[in-house]
Amino acid sequence: MTRIPTVTEPVEARLNSRKLTDYTDYKRKLLNWLSKRGKNPQKRKGYADGTVRNVTYHIDRFYRWKWDRDKTYTISLTPEEADDYLDSLLLSEDDYSDSYVHTAQKCLKRVFNYWNNQRGKNFDYDSEFSFSVNQHAPRDFLTQDERQAIREVSLEYGTVPAPTSVRGEERDRWEAYLAQRFEKPKEDVTDADFDRANGWKIPSLVGASLDAGLRPVEVERASIRWVDTDNGVLRIPKEESSKNEGNWIAALTDRTADALRRWVEERKTYPKYDNTDALWLTRYGNRYQSTSLRGLLHNLCDEAGINYEHRQMSWYSIRHSVGTYMTREEDLAAAQVQLRHKSPRTTMKYDQAPIEDRKDALDGMG
Repeated sequence: MTRIPTVTEPVEARLNSRKLTDYTDYKRKLLNWLSKRGKNPQKRKGYADGTVRNVTYHIDRFYRWKWDRDKTYTISLTPEEADDYLDSLLLSEDDYSDSYVHTAQKCLKRVFNYWNNQRGKNFDYDSEFSFSVNQHAPRDFLTQDERQAIREVSLEYGTVPAPTSVRGEERDRWEAYLAQRFEKPKEDVTDADFDRANGWKIPSLVGASLDAGLRPVEVERASIRWVDTDNGVLRIPKEESSKNEGNWIAALTDRTADALRRWVEERKTYPKYDNTDALWLTRYGNRYQSTSLRGLLHNLCDEAGINYEHRQMSWYSIRHSVGTYMTREEDLAAAQVQLRHKSPRTTMKYDQAPIEDRKDALDGMG
């Protein structure tokens, strides 16, 4: 049996001696637990050598991706980062198979189990991804009513009153809020900041995601160059479009195209966009990622009165709703193009009746 490396050569080559010592200690404990107890901790039953070998290679690759992205060494990880990593594999030009990404997903789950059992964490990692090797439908998606509610509440999200309509103590409270929101002294808040707070960033981001089913990594990578409001589409270039041979063209509704048109003009007024082609940045000047998008969606759901307590509600819930309803209204071919799937097998998981259709059928059956 070939020896299972504690640390792979690419990791050894990039870490200094102290970091390598720390990481090797972490990996040795992880692999030992997997081989002795990982499969069933209560019965002290471990995984086979082949499974442990898979984990050491895939997890080293995950951490190298994370260190490159975050520009810092760490052994920590989160469920959101795990899904971001799987996203990066699916969008890679290296044409990874569904089977490869599915194996990476399983390895990540085993590492989260180690953190829960041995390092006192309570990670609940139920990955957003479903692959052709495991043809389960997406666990949660927004219904049509919820999609409409999210779109409408995005027009109200973070809004403030007109500066001419508030005076005295009320004006003082709003100025304090805007000073915190825009990270500036309260005395520097002007009427323009009131107008800025009611901008088109969130409506355009939400609308584009509701129409194009944008993955979190696509929101992160979204560029001003993608926007073609004259034709009502997003043009996602080959290098950003996973394994496609040409550009993806995702259709947009007139409402979204109008919101994007307004945002593109408004975006020019903000200095933080001067040296970037990023279409959307957070209030802190960073590109959106899974965690910030999940938080935004939860806030929108709270505003819309959508209960997500027992649901896996993430930005992928928006994407899954696009696939589900595009398939119902058109066909799998239309959903495949709109969602930018290379293989029709990936789109097959949306080939089912939405729950409201099934409820209507049950009502009709008596």
